[in-house]
Amino acid sequence: MKPLNYAILKYFTKVSKASANDVMEALKNEYSSFKAFNKKDIKDALLTAEANGLIEEVAADLSDDGELIIYYQASEESKKTINSFIKD
Repeated sequence: MKPLNYAILKYFTKVSKASANDVMEALKNEYSSFKAFNKKDIKDALLTAEANGLIEEVAADLSDDGELIIYYQASEESKKTINSFIKD
């Protein structure tokens, strides 16, 4: 099993865009027992990936309960970089 941050990055190589909620839904079966598998830590991981140029913010929305939802995507170049360092 990959480290959680690696799994998050690999997820972005398989989708056109995703939010922290999408990441949590996609990875919950494998990673829900991890201490860092919570919305705050997932958002922190996404911000770190963005700061490192691996993903970029592409959209924002407001949920029905007033939560700001930020969507990210990995460019084709970023996907190649992620896939070259993190193998399936």
